[in-house]
Amino acid sequence: MISRRHFLGASTAAAAGMTLSGCEGAQAEAQDQALPESIARLTSWADRATPITTEERAGRVENARRLMRDQGLSALAMCGGTSMVYFTNVRWGGSERLFTVVVPVQGDAFVVCPAFEEDRAREQLALGPLAGSQVYTWEEHESPYERVTQGLRDRGITTGRLGAEETMQFRFSNGIALAAPAIEVVDATPVTAGCRGVKDEHELELMKLANEVTLTAYKAAYLAMEEGMTQGDVGRLISQAHQRLGFSGSASVQTGEWSALPHGSITPQIIREGTILLIDGGCGVEGYRSDMSRTFVLGQPTDIMKERFDIELEAQTAAHRATRPGVLPEDVDAAARKVIEDAGYGPGYTYFTHRVGHGIGMDGHEWPYLVKGNRTPLVKGNTFSDEPGIYVPGEFGVRLEDCMYVTDDGAELFTPQSPSLEDPFGNWPH
Repeated sequence: MISRRHFLGASTAAAAGMTLSGCEGAQAEAQDQALPESIARLTSWADRATPITTEERAGRVENARRLMRDQGLSALAMCGGTSMVYFTNVRWGGSERLFTVVVPVQGDAFVVCPAFEEDRAREQLALGPLAGSQVYTWEEHESPYERVTQGLRDRGITTGRLGAEETMQFRFSNGIALAAPAIEVVDATPVTAGCRGVKDEHELELMKLANEVTLTAYKAAYLAMEEGMTQGDVGRLISQAHQRLGFSGSASVQTGEWSALPHGSITPQIIREGTILLIDGGCGVEGYRSDMSRTFVLGQPTDIMKERFDIELEAQTAAHRATRPGVLPEDVDAAARKVIEDAGYGPGYTYFTHRVGHGIGMDGHEWPYLVKGNRTPLVKGNTFSDEPGIYVPGEFGVRLEDCMYVTDDGAELFTPQSPSLEDPFGNWPH
């Protein structure tokens, strides 16, 4: 049995940072005492997160219009999802009923929504740059697509190209196309990804905070782990640590041979001394995501574990060093893959079974991607995961994942790389 003392050290718990009275105070104290010391001592960082402003979103809408002109689009149509939040601050769940925000390249934006949702729509529109936009409503027996056509026609758009945001359901884009046959409905990804794929300083600050929160939560959970815990036990520790830091976060946990599956297994697993653990997850800060993987061993790793970890760390470093403006995304993938292949874990996807990285921002996976075949040059402000892996079926897997952003002349990681299997978090936080 690995003792808690081995992992916890001699630190003391910190105050919760707020004054409570009566049973509320007693409840909070009891909850704190029930937590492992490494998690109970965490305090909230929520006040470090600055929300995106209406003015910033208005600038995004104008940037979208610029890209729409470049792409020859007459308008952009969005349904509920992260792109709608990015541009408008309207948060709308998916439904079989069409709710869409349409932004023309010229003229005022408009909204099409179910009639019974009009008040809720106006309430949300007031929180962003499209406050006061015209709302076209439709009753349950009416066609929402005719309302979209009407809104376009009122703005002088009877022909041309309408860009549909990539997550719009086919039935919605097809419905618009059938209602307005003189208008071509096309993919708006060059516009939405063109805006969202390049982060500004405020977005980078939020992503940096999200990644630092997750790294801090991981380390606190790691210090509280004991042999005999289950996947669920460790997952709860990670969620509790995120919560103490003021954010919602989680991670999957895989051990031993199941760590050779990049996205893990539902097979029940128990932590054993000397067995590889691979954790993968993140949190959200003002809508911006972190994504991080750490691989470590509670106890003493074997020589082959340490050897593969060192190869993995070298591959992650190679991808980081290869990243800079003008470089092709496929070349970043190739830089990491070469290290792993040269070490005997190739060719191609044999043991490194996925791309080296995905774009990240408001979605955990978004454009652009660091993968073979992507030849669109990187630009300053692109953000990615850097996560090569070595997965040997029946044995174990090793993956290190930190997120990075492209700078003027290179790339920076949001968080320090993991030093070793025995000391996965080094002196973080420092």
